[in-house]
Amino acid sequence: MIVDINAETLSRIKNPSLASYAAIYTRIYEDFIEQIRRMGIEIDPESHRRETAEKVERLRQKGAIFRNNGKSIVVNAISPACVACQTGVGSATFFISLKCHRDCFYCFNPNQEDYEYYTRHQRDLTRELEHLSGNGQKVKHLALTGGEPLLHKAEAVSFYQTARERFPAAHTRLYTCGDHVHAQILQQLKDAGLQEIRFSIRMHDLEKGHQHIFDRIALAKAYIPYVMVEMPVLPGTFAVMQDVLLRLDRLEVFSMNLLEFCFPFRNVEAFNRRSYRVKNPPFRILYNYWYAGGLPITRSELECLDLLEFAIDQQLQMGVHYCSLENKHTGQIYQQNFGQQIPDTGYFSEKDYFLKSAKVFGTDIPKVRRVFERIWYSAYQTNTEYDFLEFHIDRIPALKDLDVEVGISTGVMEAREGGQYLRELKVDLTYPAVFDRAVDV
Repeated sequence: MIVDINAETLSRIKNPSLASYAAIYTRIYEDFIEQIRRMGIEIDPESHRRETAEKVERLRQKGAIFRNNGKSIVVNAISPACVACQTGVGSATFFISLKCHRDCFYCFNPNQEDYEYYTRHQRDLTRELEHLSGNGQKVKHLALTGGEPLLHKAEAVSFYQTARERFPAAHTRLYTCGDHVHAQILQQLKDAGLQEIRFSIRMHDLEKGHQHIFDRIALAKAYIPYVMVEMPVLPGTFAVMQDVLLRLDRLEVFSMNLLEFCFPFRNVEAFNRRSYRVKNPPFRILYNYWYAGGLPITRSELECLDLLEFAIDQQLQMGVHYCSLENKHTGQIYQQNFGQQIPDTGYFSEKDYFLKSAKVFGTDIPKVRRVFERIWYSAYQTNTEYDFLEFHIDRIPALKDLDVEVGISTGVMEAREGGQYLRELKVDLTYPAVFDRAVDV
């Protein structure tokens, strides 16, 4: 059992040294929450943990497939590219430019590095693919996104032609809003080797009764093996999304990705006008994630879970996949931590890919050290500044007869000047008598 240490649970800690140490991270999180509020968007006062857990349990009972420690939930089928995304190993995503003819209020592309430059300039993807191949990279999944990649049709076709030459075994995919999809470009993309196309659907298009997106999805079925839809689920759109699922199932698309809807740190007025609030808490582990999507919006996840249950109850044949924001983060954490040289006290978690260690504090240190002396364990570290003893989590069961509180440290490896550095991000609470490595970390 792990107790998430936050402002509400901090008072449960009896050991004053551990409480003082844990308070450092609760203050960091509270400062982050205050920064969000200063942006002008509200945070949901409720966590909805119980409601979420009840929906998740119903999905388990009905046979949904849980992946990536529950961060990804699947009904029927999932794209192989989504499976690879979990660790990001062997996957590479490119864009020609970040130019787009649409202006979605929730778009996070402006958060990307050099956004303004790449709305006016293009990348040389042929050279980038050749460079990737020349470095001997083993790539199994290649994607082209944007912006809107089909604003550059010739370059998009060239990308897949080069991809097929350099990485003939790679699974290729394209992201598009669909506005520039027609028979000629689909034939060209098919001939170039495109295997998967993912359409995005905007809710305000659906509200206007636009049929064109469904017509283009149906057209793509005649050319591309894997036809999918990927879109964020906006809170309050459950009824409309039910209809979307039914229509896509009738079109026999391969799968639909339901994304957790996010606030991209911009267009706050548009979010406030729709009464959207940030999910509480926004992140389980606060960190600077590469994925620029933003902050999860409350109740989007709940509606995604409801849509998965709807797909099961309606016996839909297509795949339906809920991809949470946290699911999009795990590839980064895996790549930063897996295979790294870590301290003897460290443990690579297969559950969330963070690095874990155990710590005891203050007056509990002598009691724990005596146990370790009896079992001939000495690979621990002592920190006098913060008054803790750090050790491998596999040694926690040896303390089961002690009345001590154990801090579970969560960290990540970062490349800094001079080499790799282990950065701690959070500390939580457990007790030796109830700790279960298989379940807890």
